[in-house]
Amino acid sequence: MRILLCILLSLHVLQAQPEVGVAVSIKEAGTAHAAGFGFLVATVPEVISPFASDQEFATRLRELGQLKTPVYALNIFIPAEIKLVGATTDEGKILHYTQKVFERCRQANIKLIVWGSGGARKIPTDFSKAEATTQFIEIARKVADQAAQQGIVLALENLNTTETNFINTVAEALEIVKAVNRKNFRLCADIYHMLREGEPAATLLRCKGYLVHIDLAEKENRSAPGVHREDFTAYLKALKKIKYSGKLVLECRWDNWVAQAGPSRLYLQQQIDQVWK
Repeated sequence: MRILLCILLSLHVLQAQPEVGVAVSIKEAGTAHAAGFGFLVATVPEVISPFASDQEFATRLRELGQLKTPVYALNIFIPAEIKLVGATTDEGKILHYTQKVFERCRQANIKLIVWGSGGARKIPTDFSKAEATTQFIEIARKVADQAAQQGIVLALENLNTTETNFINTVAEALEIVKAVNRKNFRLCADIYHMLREGEPAATLLRCKGYLVHIDLAEKENRSAPGVHREDFTAYLKALKKIKYSGKLVLECRWDNWVAQAGPSRLYLQQQIDQVWK
């Protein structure tokens, strides 16, 4: 009986590890599969093609069904020309676009969208941050309500200050998520952006119950894990402590994707194994 219990507990620990995927084009699904990645994160423009015809999207759906590595989630959500804050926002335009995205996500059976969209949420120089925050919260509620009707979860992502001037830390993103107050409006913590902003791993300890997605790359050049031997252990330990049950995604700049894919996954997996042992 004790032996059986030990085996079951060991299996539970293994199952608790975050599954590792990669953010690349669907054209790279074969290489991702060979490297051992369990899933892809692709982009809204590539997969959903919200401005393409229904016929073109039907062709894309057939392609998705033939991939060796499935698409789990999407990023590059809202294009920079569709402004979310500032004096020139157009709510009708925003909601028309997002409704199209969500309807096609449902058809593609994709249930998670990472909401970065740094250009779309950038605050104009002559606009107050307080007003922009109010605007963003209000439109995020409406967009989240649309998404909920299609069974989709949105994960708000922190982006460093070289990419946008709004919601630059996980701490800021968490406060926005709480203010939006929708069950399907959750949090993505991008560890690369945390490293760039000097945000400590301890921030993740405050995110239990909100965190549904993790992106990751090395701080220097956004390189793939292992290039500069980045140690992600502190962040992984924080995730384990809050019993994080989502996935973990390599979102990197690749010097040689084909050659680096497998070794990078293994480098990260070794750190995960060490933390979850």
